[in-house]
This record gives sequence, C-alpha cells and structure tokens, in this order.
Amino acid sequence: MPRTVPALPGEPASSLPFSKVIEANGFVFLAGQIGDAPDSNGPVPGGIEVETRAALDNVGRLLSAVRLDYSDVVRCTVYLADFDDFPAMNAVYREYFPTDPPTRATVGVARLAVGARIEIEVTAAR
Repeated sequence: MPRTVPALPGEPASSLPFSKVIEANGFVFLAGQIGDAPDSNGPVPGGIEVETRAALDNVGRLLSAVRLDYSDVVRCTVYLADFDDFPAMNAVYREYFPTDPPTRATVGVARLAVGARIEIEVTAAR
C-alpha cells in the first residue's frame, strides 16, 4: 500500500531526517514525541508529570492535525530515561486514556534526545 506524509498545518517543520506523521494502510504512525513546548529546544521544566503531559499534548496536537484523537490510538511505546518515573508517568497517562487504553510497551533507556525524561511513540487507526 502507498504511504503518505500528510500536511500538518501550523506544525513547525523539523530539520531532522524523519517525518512527524506517516499514513499507510489505514494506520497513522507518529514519530516519538517528547515533553517539549512547540518551538522550543528542550523539555518543559517541572518533572516527569509535566513532561508526560506535554508529550501527550504533542501527540494530541498531531492526531488532531490528521483528524484523529486519543480514542483512535491502538499502540504506544513509552521510553523513560529513569524507570523510577514509571508510576508518576502512568498516573498522567491514565488521564489521556481513561478507558480501553491502547496496547503499550514501556522501555527504560539510558538517554533521550535533548535531555528529555520521556518520549512517546504512537500508532493510530482510521
């Protein structure tokens, strides 16, 4: 099946060598989102709860740009720079997926880009 890179009106272009969103075969794949504010170069201050909320807000913004929402998410992969943040991340995550959450893997990693504590990768379905 062909893949498309949808236009993302209002979304700043990335200088990095990847697409923020790809659509293929009825699925929408979002690149990993960190807890940064739009047009910033690093994570928002305030700890894992604030960063998780910002990362999930970034996911929501991209989903909305392609006319989807959190209920369309079928899979997430969460990367944590400190696995001790797992309970606090889960508390915020539950706010965004209160019922019938998507499948998920959570992976502890040594380091994330720009000093982020969390990165969330998402697959959604049309």
